[in-house]
Amino acid sequence: MKQAVLGLLVAVIAMVVIGIVMLFSTGAFAQDAHGDPVYFVKRQVLWLVIGFVACCVTACVDYHWWQKTWKYWFAAAVVLLALCFVPHFCHKINGARRWIKLGPLAFQPSEVGKIAAIAFLAAWFSEHVKETREFLKGFAIPLACVGVIMGLIAREVDLGTTAMICGTTFLIMFIAGSNLAYIATLAVTGVGGILYVALHMPQRLGRLMAFMDLEKYKDGAGLQQYQGLIALGSGGVNGLGLGCGRQKMMFLPFAHTDFIFPMVGEELGLTFTLLIVFCYLLLIVCGAAIAINSRDRFGMLFGFGIVVIIALQAAINIGVTTAVLPNKGLPLPFISYGGSNLLFCLMGIGILLNIYRQGLNEHTVHVQKTLRVRVTPRM
Repeated sequence: MKQAVLGLLVAVIAMVVIGIVMLFSTGAFAQDAHGDPVYFVKRQVLWLVIGFVACCVTACVDYHWWQKTWKYWFAAAVVLLALCFVPHFCHKINGARRWIKLGPLAFQPSEVGKIAAIAFLAAWFSEHVKETREFLKGFAIPLACVGVIMGLIAREVDLGTTAMICGTTFLIMFIAGSNLAYIATLAVTGVGGILYVALHMPQRLGRLMAFMDLEKYKDGAGLQQYQGLIALGSGGVNGLGLGCGRQKMMFLPFAHTDFIFPMVGEELGLTFTLLIVFCYLLLIVCGAAIAINSRDRFGMLFGFGIVVIIALQAAINIGVTTAVLPNKGLPLPFISYGGSNLLFCLMGIGILLNIYRQGLNEHTVHVQKTLRVRVTPRM
């Protein structure tokens, strides 16, 4: 288990360092850099400090606190997501209402929605173990509750996060032992629902059409993915060199956020893109090992949920930037510029560390009790 924690920390630190380095290289060319070459680096470092503090706090606080307070997090997520539709609170970018302005910083309430949904599902299936395979308590009620959060996020025009929470819900239900017939129904209806919504939103329909024929839409809806492929191809195995990338010079929009992965490929080459993929695989394996060895059912489900949602986000981002999936607009965890997402991911790592610590403490207590029994003299 100690190796799992070490592997988890090494993977996260490596990705954070790569992210900061790439922000130094790409951030200066962003349109909203305000003439400051390190504008995004300074803001990301600020969020990194906040995230580090949050990681330390969640690593020290007993993870059962989330089981006791999930109702408050769920209510806060619903309220914050609803505020995205209130004119004086919402911060609209590119037609999407995903942000709330907090002074100089913009925060995405969907990040609160992620952790609220995971905490709720873990707590629900921990409290209703015997009813897990029932339709009402093992499927309908938890799905309806998470559906409230997913509905609000989808209304923001954020189908990527909606699909991510839906996929995480699917996997938590599977791990918890829900009826496979109900889970299969969820998978089919979830995919169908997301496709229906995408087909009835002009902007998302354009991205879907561009994905089907990227060459045809390379100057329109498919611009980002087309330029991303050019960046990956031009970098080759060894890359053009740090800072020598060309696509960030107004050719590839959002090169410092959603499409930072192709920039890594262009400047640092295939070696570093594979290193990033390896780091995510290491995070998945080590995080899953920590969750499996949790002291109780809640810790296992909560830990798995955190690992799954980070892994899904990474998979979707890499799939989008390599034109394997339609454009979704999700950042690459720990690497892309994006403060609220970095904060959520570091909080998740802190929770995994606490799950490990609690399991370690329980093991220590068990060993101590065993030793006492063995050394107690017989009367």
